[in-house]
Amino acid sequence: MSKNDRRQFLKNTSLAALAIGTPLISTKANTSPSKLEEDTNICEKTTLDFYGEGPFYTENPPILQNNQLAQADEPGDRMIITGRVFNLDCSEYIPNTLIDVWHANHDGAYDNVGYNLRGQTTSNEQGFYIFETIKPGKYLNGNMFRPAHIHFKITPPNFPTLITQLYFEGDPDLETDAASSITSGQYDAQHRIIPLTENSSGTLEGTWDIVVNGDGVTTGVSDIHLDKGIIYRASPNPFSDTINIRYGVYKKARVSLLVFDINGRTVATLKEQTLAADQYDAVWQPDAALPDGHYFVALKINDLQVHYLKIVRQRS
Repeated sequence: MSKNDRRQFLKNTSLAALAIGTPLISTKANTSPSKLEEDTNICEKTTLDFYGEGPFYTENPPILQNNQLAQADEPGDRMIITGRVFNLDCSEYIPNTLIDVWHANHDGAYDNVGYNLRGQTTSNEQGFYIFETIKPGKYLNGNMFRPAHIHFKITPPNFPTLITQLYFEGDPDLETDAASSITSGQYDAQHRIIPLTENSSGTLEGTWDIVVNGDGVTTGVSDIHLDKGIIYRASPNPFSDTINIRYGVYKKARVSLLVFDINGRTVATLKEQTLAADQYDAVWQPDAALPDGHYFVALKINDLQVHYLKIVRQRS
């Protein structure tokens, strides 16, 4: 399979797997296959932002505690950003990538004295990252407002830092902003504009996979074909005590269905055996002591991790 074929397959499947509460075949409601190819951005190299670091960076930000960039009493709409860090052809996920994030508060102001809404996290052993914050407010840049955005400094182990910004679909200031309106070249922002979905708790959720130059752990992506397998859906999602997972195997193979926590630890093995080509269902009923939060279901076919899906346990 060529690199272009591999990317096309991932465009049609992998990022859709992260959409909360939706099937694997779509990143949003009523999305056609052609539109899905435009919307998904897995294996599109993460580009620089035209404004770069900007004037409001503060050196030596603190490490995030409990994945919290915004304190519980921070005014604004709560928001959770999750994703995975990949190398340039998505054949490897990259653990231990340092991710430095900062943004304006609800009123569009930066804390330039302390470290409010500033911090660092790292991708876990499975290459996943997560942080909870508030949706940034806007501020004037000359006579126009900048769209809501989050600044990122992304540093894979032993590789250079990439500095960029993340934007959000539906923002009316995207098209007039000097940075977010760029649609080609090294500052192309198209794949850094993501949808936000409101979950059952009223928190906005967004997924952004980062694709950068780095060395990581093989995903088997170079060997993925359409005849391997797929996770179709997990429901209900979010769930309280029990979640049902439907997946497909396209050829007889050794199959593993695993659940990882946000730190990359395996918390459940739902299936581990040789299966014939068919559709299957699995049920996960986690122990009551397992905390609420974000988890990832991963499907392995002959030891190649071919799909993953974000799920949320939420009991209150």
